[in-house]
Parts: sequence; C-alpha cells; structure tokens
Amino acid sequence: MPARLTLVSHHLCPYVQRAAISLAEKGVPFERVDVDLSNKPDWFKAISPLGKVPLLRVRHRNAEEIIFESAVILEFLDETEANPLHPAGPLTRARHRAWIEFGSAILNAIGRFYSAADEAAFLHESKNLSGMFARVEAELSARQDGPWFAGDRFSLVDAVYGPVFRYFDTFDRIGDFSILDGKPLVQAWREALSERRSVKEAVGPDYPQRLHAFLRAKQSYLSGIIRLQATDTPQARSA
Repeated sequence: MPARLTLVSHHLCPYVQRAAISLAEKGVPFERVDVDLSNKPDWFKAISPLGKVPLLRVRHRNAEEIIFESAVILEFLDETEANPLHPAGPLTRARHRAWIEFGSAILNAIGRFYSAADEAAFLHESKNLSGMFARVEAELSARQDGPWFAGDRFSLVDAVYGPVFRYFDTFDRIGDFSILDGKPLVQAWREALSERRSVKEAVGPDYPQRLHAFLRAKQSYLSGIIRLQATDTPQARSA
C-alpha cells in the first residue's frame, strides 16, 4: 500500500528539508519524490500552483489533496499528526511562528549572499547576514536551559534553522566570512542541530558536493572565489 503522504522534493531545497525534519520528528512514514526544477515534469506543473517545492501529496478517503508552501505544510502536519512540535500556549506559539518567518528571511538573505555579483555587494550581504544572526543570538539569550530554540524541547523553529545552518558547513569550507563570529549561542545551536538525526537525514549523502557545484556554477562573487580555489591547488600550480 503506498504511503499516505508524499513529499515532492528537490535535493537542495531548504524548505523541503524543514518538512522532512518535521515528518521524521513525528515518526510519520512518507515517500519522497525528487523533481528536476530546471526541467519540471508535466505532472509537477499540473499540481504545483507556484511551480515550487515542497508539495505534500495527501491521500485521503480515496482522493488526493495537494498542499503547497512549506509553512502551510508544517502547520498541517502539526495539526494532524501526533507529537506536536509547536508549543501549546498561543502567545509562545505566535512567537515561534514569527521566528520561523525570520528563518525564511535569513534564507532569502543567504540567497542574496551567494548570488552577489561583486565584492561590494558580497560584503554588504555578509554584513546583513551577520546582523540578522546577532538578532537570533539576542533571542537565544532569553531562552530556557537546553540545546534547542525553546530550551530542552525540539520545535518547528529548530526544524527551520537546521537547513539554514547547513549552508554554513559549505561556506566554511570555501572561506572565513565571519558571519557567525562572536555569536556563541548561535554556534552552539548550530552544532546541536547538526548532530540531530532528523536534520542529518533530511538531505542525501551527496548534498555537500551538490551544493558546492551549485554555488560554483553561479555567476557570482562567491563562485569566483570557488573557481580561484580550484586553480590554486598543488596540482594546478605544477601543471
């Protein structure tokens, strides 16, 4: 019998990852189907109003419903599946939703960072990202004891920021951009998330290589750094 839930995915999409993390934390079985967003299949275009991933295909009473937009998918899963990841109190829940939205804003800023066309734009976006994480650092300073956003309880905010921090594993291998410097609480949160099974398994084992290749192919300042590194190897210098 096919899985009741199918997550329509892309191997690099951080918004897909947050849905996969939520499903794993809840222990919900699901099927995952990757699509090539550079050559979208007709079946995908037919069911995705925005032409984006993730989509959640939900089989219900011999019919299928399509849910799109990651924030909506997260809310649906929290309302319909066991082991809720949102806090119970409405005020705290609203605060968590706000920081989820801030996580999406950080992802947009990361996109501007790796797409910046020249050094000036790159440094501007780097400074902007550093400032955004300074706000996260201040928020974490008010939390209860524990490794997660809410202290000792893993929440949807953690599911959102796991994919955010994953970018920095690759950025750190490219250069020292100092974006997270001087933010010990952010760094500790990042480390805890990197060791969480649901976060680690939200991507395939070849994710770092795929992301590095994606960044290198961009016509951006960062891609120039990557290409320069490739030519500045002992093999290249001796050629």
